[in-house]
Amino acid sequence: MSSSSTTNATGNADDLILARQSINEFCEILSSKQPTPGGGASAAIGAAIGAATASMSGAYTQRKKDEESGSADVARAMITNMDIPSLLKMADDDVTAYKSLQSTWKKDSGLTPEQTKDIESNALNVPTVLVEACYKRILDVQQFLPQCNPTITSDAKVGIHQLAGAARSAYQTVLVNSPPDEEKERLMKLLREIQFIENELLGL
Repeated sequence: MSSSSTTNATGNADDLILARQSINEFCEILSSKQPTPGGGASAAIGAAIGAATASMSGAYTQRKKDEESGSADVARAMITNMDIPSLLKMADDDVTAYKSLQSTWKKDSGLTPEQTKDIESNALNVPTVLVEACYKRILDVQQFLPQCNPTITSDAKVGIHQLAGAARSAYQTVLVNSPPDEEKERLMKLLREIQFIENELLGL
């Protein structure tokens, strides 16, 4: 999120593009009594912050010795894989998906059963993709850790923990959208793997 915006923090959330807001603006709107942005967008922003933190550790692993050892190449690949803009976009995708879902609750929505099904499917897909995105990035950072500048490994680990929290948060949004049991189990498997990685980092 940028440090400035021409949008009033108390304005209508319908007109906001979350990635362009300051952190303060986002938090003000998130904490207000309005349906969007909500937990799904919060999870996506949290994931972006985690990815950015991990990317910083990669930026500090580009010293001369890192270039010579090949660690800098690993760091640059990890930074690319964090793809922060796509995570920020997921926050807006969540807002859009929820607004569309709200339209299906109106008796006079004019939507066909097929359109309603598509909207509901998308509402489930958005947080599902976020869980998967967090999982993939966590694996990327974990793979990078042995190459990381040893003076900044804690920041890479912070990135993993924040991405892990975002994955669990996104899963809560998945549950709200009534996924099939097999989908819940598939995503829970990812969360269990994430938890295992976190436990190793914490020495548990």
